Amino acid sequence: EEAGKTQETVALPHPQIDLSPAKLADFDYVMNQFFILDSNTETNAQQICGTRFLKEDLSIKQDPEVPQILIYHTHSQETFADSDNDPSTSIVGIGRYLTEILNNKYKIPTMHHEGVYDLINGKLDRSEAYEFAKPEVEQILAENPSIEVVIDLHRDGVADTTHLVTEINGKPTAQIMFFNGLSRTRVNGDLVGMANPYLQDNLAFSLQMKIAAETKYPGFARRNYLRGYKYNMDLMPRMLLIEAGAQTNTVEEMRNAMEVLADLLNSVL
Repeated sequence: EEAGKTQETVALPHPQIDLSPAKLADFDYVMNQFFILDSNTETNAQQICGTRFLKEDLSIKQDPEVPQILIYHTHSQETFADSDNDPSTSIVGIGRYLTEILNNKYKIPTMHHEGVYDLINGKLDRSEAYEFAKPEVEQILAENPSIEVVIDLHRDGVADTTHLVTEINGKPTAQIMFFNGLSRTRVNGDLVGMANPYLQDNLAFSLQMKIAAETKYPGFARRNYLRGYKYNMDLMPRMLLIEAGAQTNTVEEMRNAMEVLADLLNSVL
């Protein structure tokens, strides 16, 4: 073997995150450890309460007979470093793989909706994607009242030099990020017509997912991102918007990430 070309990579130790009740009750600590707050919005200790979020019971009734999770993609055209024109290598294909793992390995009946909302007359157009997706997803939920969890699966867009990857179980794995809309901006305050009755549940779900990730797979989940708008997160209390990897990740890194994500969903639910 050539000197200096060894394949071994040394995993850097991740600092142990303090999950003691005192720390989780500390707003500044929770914000610094677990969240990124977009510069256009704001929050406060009434809205973000780590202790309360971790106490919330998010478990679902296990029933192998009826669908319990719905996965869809507001931005179905998102692709990866080595995607080709086959949807199996786009975010839709990654959603298919996550669905397969949840159904087969964890026996949580999961539906995958492959509706396209970011093409208008064959051209990429994301301006109305959330508006187009909502009625169709609401219809699926009306027809399948057993669904308790909704996941809008995306991939992030980053600088071409950024590679969101870590090693888990010896495999290169894309990092993920849970994303929440706070329905308020600094300039306008609470956004008219964007109230979300499930905001606290959404935040609790994504923080429990983040903390499960820190506990089981340190380095896998980036800090949860808080932004101004609503992103259809009022569809359900247990609603996640996930930015998995980015355009610089490979399909293999993304598939490996879905194995970890499925395990975390199984833990929290």
